[in-house]
Formats: sequence, structure tokens, C-alpha cells
Amino acid sequence: MAVRKAGRIATAVAAAALIGVGVAACGPDDGGSGKKDSASAEQSAPEAKAPPHGAELGKVPAKVNGGVITVGDPKAKHTVKIYEDARCPFCAKFEENGAQALVKPVTEGKVKIEYTIASFLDKNFGGSGSVNAANALRASVEAGKFAEFHAGVFANQPEQESDDAFTPAFLLKIADKVDGLRGPAFDKAVKNNSYESWTEEAMKSFQKDGVQATPNVLIDGEKVPGDGSAMFSESEFAKVLKDQGIG
Repeated sequence: MAVRKAGRIATAVAAAALIGVGVAACGPDDGGSGKKDSASAEQSAPEAKAPPHGAELGKVPAKVNGGVITVGDPKAKHTVKIYEDARCPFCAKFEENGAQALVKPVTEGKVKIEYTIASFLDKNFGGSGSVNAANALRASVEAGKFAEFHAGVFANQPEQESDDAFTPAFLLKIADKVDGLRGPAFDKAVKNNSYESWTEEAMKSFQKDGVQATPNVLIDGEKVPGDGSAMFSESEFAKVLKDQGIG
């Protein structure tokens, strides 16, 4: 399995082994270079793709509890904790593959997902894409569209984590693909980074939980078994969920 570690690439294997999530990692000290020109990025924001499973995800409620966003029925028997950074390519790989196995059980009320949205990759590579995305994701909760928008953010991740693509302009283009999300309050929050203090709280939650890499996934408190590679296959992750009584 591949993840992005909270440490340099050279130490990724050791760190990933500690948390049981893989052999490569996205994390706070991966290194990285200069910042992108945010003004030019705003002007050249690409077109956005629609989020997958929009119709199903549109029915799933979300609420904020401290630095965590909970998706699904709060009374659901099972809990899946997911730690992500919007700029982490391995998180996008997880969302495109293994995470798809969660759509049905979440919409059926069998499981709830607790997301901790980190933003360490801005420090590594420069720019503010992770914070911008985390802020917009928090704003989408208020609009009742988090699950759809979250799927849209990862579906529109740039090819390189060093690309500071998640500008307010691009995030609003992604929001255009989610019916009912755009509006004065949401747009203002995205443009003004209104939830900056929450993004800091989310990062503190990430650190408090001792997470060192993204993506990190716990199913009812248990790590994904083996080397974690099942996270990157919808069918394999579905088997893991089934083994935990989630089907």
C-alpha cells in the first residue's frame, strides 16, 4: 500500500510500518520546493469533473465535532476513521478505489465515517491548497453537501502534489458540479478562508491522534490488515469491510 507520510520519503517505510498502513507515505516533512504563483493559478483554474456517486452521497448527512467531520448516521453500528490531506495523491488513490466500497454501507446507515482533514502538505511544497480545500470542505458541511463535495475534491486532485491547484477559484468550479452547493455563504467562506481556525483544529486532531501518514484508515479502531494494499482496491477493501461485519 502507498500512503503519504508525515516525514521524509526516505523514512516512509519505517513510519508506515509503525502505523500499519504501507510502504510509501505522504507527510509533513516530505520535502518540496517553491510556492506557486497563486494569482496566475486563480486565472488558469481548470474545468472541474463531477464527483462520483453524487446522487447517493447527496443523501448522506454530515456534522462537525471539533476537528472531525462525521458522515452518515451518527447511530451507525460501525465507524471508519479516515485521515487525509487533499493534496496527497495516495489519498486520491484510496478515494478512487477502496473508499468506493464504503458508499453503499454509509448510505444504508450501516457505518459512519469520521474524517480528519489534515493540511501538512502546504508546508512541504508551498502554497495553500491543502488549507484552502480543508476550509472549503468545512464550509460544505454548512451547506449540507459535504459528502458530494469531498468526493469532488479528490476527483479533481492535480496530477502532482506539488501543484498548488486548490485555489478558491478552482474549488468553486468543483462546487459548481454539486447541485445546491454554491451560494453567497459558501462562496464567501471559500474566498475568505472563513474556516481557517477550524483547519488548524483539524490539524491538531490529526497530530493528537498520533497519525504520521495519509491516508490512514481505522475500521472500528482496527488497522487495515496486512500491508494495507487492500485500501487501493474496491473489491479487496469490500472484503476487509465484510470481515468486520460491514457489507
